[in-house]
Amino acid sequence: MLQTLEVGYGSQTAVVWLSRPDVRNALDARLIDELMETFTTLAADDNVRAIVLAGRGKVFCAGADLTAMRASAQASEAQNQTDAMRLATLLHTIYTCPKPTIARLHGACMAGGLGLATACDVAIASRDTRFALTETRLGLIPSMISPYVLRAIGPREASRWFLTAEVFDAAQALRMGLIHDVCEVEDLDTHINGILENVLLGSPNALRESKRLIHEVAGQPIDAALLADTARRLAQLRASADGKEGVAAFLEKRKPAWVATPTAE
Repeated sequence: MLQTLEVGYGSQTAVVWLSRPDVRNALDARLIDELMETFTTLAADDNVRAIVLAGRGKVFCAGADLTAMRASAQASEAQNQTDAMRLATLLHTIYTCPKPTIARLHGACMAGGLGLATACDVAIASRDTRFALTETRLGLIPSMISPYVLRAIGPREASRWFLTAEVFDAAQALRMGLIHDVCEVEDLDTHINGILENVLLGSPNALRESKRLIHEVAGQPIDAALLADTARRLAQLRASADGKEGVAAFLEKRKPAWVATPTAE
């Protein structure tokens, strides 16, 4: 039974709620483990085609749990390596999830919470959201989250926020590409439902392969090998059941079989 999360289901969607509002949804070992278990389960659930990650209470996630931080200060390097790998593995699990993932941000998104947000495919924030990478002020570095933050904003932009640990607002996060959209907090669910509706017009197979395409093609040299690889990917999709259904539906001016109306409740 989940103790730190709640999972709600809509039409072909799931909303995973961080549910430790009394500690601002801070990340501890149990929450990390339950997130890994939940994302693994949802990834294998054919009834779920998209996942929203959200936080109960006043904030999305304030970062690391204070009790866990105290314990880490007393632990050995080997013990800290094991503990750090837990978060690293969770972020990779979210990043490689075959389903589209959307981070629903409000209030505060700090440190490890920013890792959760940038591991998702899409991030939407309320206008009141504040962000920070505060690790250097604790004598630490934003290490496990860095691959995802750097992927989102690039090394030049990251330099300022990694080194200064300044708090910045949603408008700044939008300008630097950390998030995709900003809206009023009361409009978050409506805004995200609109994105879900568009996402779920795509076929399950095409969505999965689009994520794989982004991960595997980004940063590659545009050479003969890449040309052949991208041609192969499209050829496989054209010959697939979803590819044939999608083209047939377009030509017959009807909706393809996979289309439904999603909700995020």
